[in-house]
Amino acid sequence: MVTRTLIVLGCCLGGLLLPQAVAANIEAAQPGRQKVGLALSGGGARGAAHLGVLRVLEEMKIPIDYIAGTSMGSIVGGLYASGMTPDEIEQALKTMDWEHIFSDAPPRVERSFRRKRDDDLYLVKARLGISDDGKPRFPTGAIQGQKFDLALRALSLPVTNTTDFDRLHIPFRAVASDIGSGAKVVLGEGDLATAMRASMAVPGLFAAAEVDGRLLVDGGITDNLPVDVVREMGADIVIAVDISTPIKPAEEVINLFAITGQLTSLLTRNNVEEQLATLTEADVLIIPALGDFSSSDFVNATDAVPIGYQAADAQRSELRRLSLPAGDYQAHLAARTARPPRDLPIIQFVRIENDAGISDAMIHDRIRQRTGEPLDRQQLEQDIAHIYGLELFQNVRYDLVEEQGETGLLVDARAKSWGPNYLQFGLDLSSDIRGTNSYDLGAAYLRTGINPLGGEIRLATQIGQDPLLAAEWHQPLDSLSRYFVYTGARYGATNVDVFDGRRDAVAEYRVKEARAELALGRELSVYGESRLGYRYRDGEVDVKTGSPELPEFSYESGNAFARLAVDRLDNYNFPEEGWLGAVEYDIAREDLGGDSEFEQVRLVANGFTSLGNGHVVGLGGLVNSTISGSADIQDRFRLGGFLNLSGYTEDSLSGQQAGVLTAIYYRRFEALPFLSWYLGGSFEYGGVWEDKGDLFDDAISSGSVFLGADSPIGPLYLGYGHAEGGYDSIFFYLGRPQFR
Repeated sequence: MVTRTLIVLGCCLGGLLLPQAVAANIEAAQPGRQKVGLALSGGGARGAAHLGVLRVLEEMKIPIDYIAGTSMGSIVGGLYASGMTPDEIEQALKTMDWEHIFSDAPPRVERSFRRKRDDDLYLVKARLGISDDGKPRFPTGAIQGQKFDLALRALSLPVTNTTDFDRLHIPFRAVASDIGSGAKVVLGEGDLATAMRASMAVPGLFAAAEVDGRLLVDGGITDNLPVDVVREMGADIVIAVDISTPIKPAEEVINLFAITGQLTSLLTRNNVEEQLATLTEADVLIIPALGDFSSSDFVNATDAVPIGYQAADAQRSELRRLSLPAGDYQAHLAARTARPPRDLPIIQFVRIENDAGISDAMIHDRIRQRTGEPLDRQQLEQDIAHIYGLELFQNVRYDLVEEQGETGLLVDARAKSWGPNYLQFGLDLSSDIRGTNSYDLGAAYLRTGINPLGGEIRLATQIGQDPLLAAEWHQPLDSLSRYFVYTGARYGATNVDVFDGRRDAVAEYRVKEARAELALGRELSVYGESRLGYRYRDGEVDVKTGSPELPEFSYESGNAFARLAVDRLDNYNFPEEGWLGAVEYDIAREDLGGDSEFEQVRLVANGFTSLGNGHVVGLGGLVNSTISGSADIQDRFRLGGFLNLSGYTEDSLSGQQAGVLTAIYYRRFEALPFLSWYLGGSFEYGGVWEDKGDLFDDAISSGSVFLGADSPIGPLYLGYGHAEGGYDSIFFYLGRPQFR
């Protein structure tokens, strides 16, 4: 929960301002006045209450000479110290994209097309890093903070050149913890965005921030209410605001999430008590009555603002002694470091730093910022999303630098600390009421960035119903990865059923096949791909069950193919917006190295749209046709199973022609944290035929109702299917049905 908590911190960012010069010396302007320091505690979404306190202090004309903050307090305090107003910070909280800020992955539509094709695999998306000597390697946190870092960076642009936090609008300190030594680290110089990011990096949830060779994590571990820090800055009087989550009684700690929250509270509460014990009668303690307000409820974080206001308002009598006359207060404000302008700088050069073993040009050529023009922040963030979507980097950040009187853009791309060697595992299984079961267990090794243009190799194996050994090499040919060469080889076996009519099995064949493929392709931005290639196959077909008089044979196939695909789905398993389409034309010829001649075309398309409140509708279909010649058993098209005539068992229909039109509806439910459930149904209309002129003649109507979940190990489906003629099926899938 502290995770979300910290994340929000960055979310609060509104629009920082760059300090230019100290207008006057505060002490000279108001000699003899006791200096007031503000200590803001961590507490996740509860930290929005700090804004209500700041509003009261401004209304009462109480001067703030120093600010120190921890975790969420460092975000609010850092933004306020840089010149943002409470209103600006609150607006940032309200407009933050909470749904995506907690995910490192860029929106799926921004991922490279190559990486989108990883979704075709049933492998678990999380990749285990492997060192060169075979030892496992893990990231330093579940969340690397890519999006959060970008939000902080955007808001801190105006103060990028202010590396001394004493020269901010108000002198500021952020409190973090050294994960290597357990020591408190007080950050008073460097990069403001990095300092705030370090202060909120909850161990295990957020990756640690590297500052001056140290790995820094959440400051709440060592000093969640930095009274001592603000006193060391020079404060004579401290206003301490404690919004930390109280420790719950044992009877309320009843589940995993409650235990996690309780552990966080226990980690921070002792050091908070130590700081409270140092307060004197001259200091002021404000504890907003936040009750059970969750530290992770960032969506409703601004509900805490009036609670903070009420807490400070209730202590006006005690705070009043700190107020200044209107004239003196204005003099105090004027004596602060000037609030920097919001104008975006002119970019004179772009420089790249990366340690991922790829060419700097792969990054530079994706940055569309023009030199001699103002920084285009929105375009830059989209470009960085595309770079991050290559999935080569742990973080991709930017900064403004001054060199020889010119302002430049520095893009810093850090390689994944647990890469570039990865292992993935996956399980694909299905079952239905008739006892038709299948499973496959797979593992794959992926090596990225094998050369300056980002080539990669993948080795895979699979055991189960369809055993497989496979290898592939994908090699971009230019810095933008527009052109590529693909080579692949595989050996595997699968079962092919042949049915008489619609349901009665005539035979079950076992097809064993070796395949090699070579293709030249062109990526179409991040949205699509075209490729031309050659595929050679050598296999044998054996009768597994059926009449002994059925033929068994070996075959060779030489095919030339052309393929065009576009993928703009926002989610591959349960899309809510976007569309996908692909068409492939395949020619088998004896003069291409085969022993048969035929031509086939495959067409698939589907689109989805959200109706709001979790309601989604989709329309799609496929048409597969042998347009000339006759395809043997191994090349016939198969239908049957969920979303492909759901009343039939999987692949229980086969023919030279196949087509299905499908309409689908589902509703998303957030039944458990980090897990979405879907309840829906489908209607399908299609079948298989021998002659292409019969496509969709006497087609079969079918449909389903299902419950699905987008789980960490893959999509789950449990449902009931029915097809006309009295065909019914109860099915369970772990893995993706072949709707796409």
